[in-house]
Amino acid sequence: MTAAQRYKAVLDWFEQTMPSPQTELHYNNTFELLVAVILSAQCTDKRVNQITPSLFKAYPTAEDMSKATVEEIYEYIRSVSYPNNKARNLSGAAQMITHELGGVIPCDMDKLLAIPGVGRKTANVMLAVAFDRQAMPVDTHVFRVSERIGLTTDSKTPLETERTLCRHIPAEKLSRAHHWLILHGRYTCKARRPECLSCGLTDVCRYYSQNNR
Repeated sequence: MTAAQRYKAVLDWFEQTMPSPQTELHYNNTFELLVAVILSAQCTDKRVNQITPSLFKAYPTAEDMSKATVEEIYEYIRSVSYPNNKARNLSGAAQMITHELGGVIPCDMDKLLAIPGVGRKTANVMLAVAFDRQAMPVDTHVFRVSERIGLTTDSKTPLETERTLCRHIPAEKLSRAHHWLILHGRYTCKARRPECLSCGLTDVCRYYSQNNR
């Protein structure tokens, strides 16, 4: 099977089974999404969704959060992974957005990357989800699932995976493909034990073919 054939089969299957995938993070505006994505690094969306209601109630805008101390922010997010670092990043992000960006979160990769707590994956999520740009954020699910299925081969870094996926996936499908791969990795192609018997991609999956000869 060629790479083009595998990509077409995978994308066609996802389009049929998951035509309108969405992020599972809860948010009401661009600022809330940014905060939620920063908090979600190495943490489950479920946990983030449990703590953000009270956080957003206390600090509904970047300006409100910019006035809080790191210690005050920490108290709201203490149950997420790496709460100390994330509290500092949220404080720094809120201050930059308020004092340097006029309260507006930019839709530009380089400007997003300048915000504390924003790496390439977070910036790509903002571009794809908040601004409806065609982008491919690569988290642990996307990285793992792409390699297992055979969309990538011996990819060493998330950036390498991102570049490979962007070469092969039509631009108009990139953002949806990001959600497809995340949700597939979260619920079917799990890290420790992929649920191959309930997966519709076994006919084209490299991992399945190698382990079920």
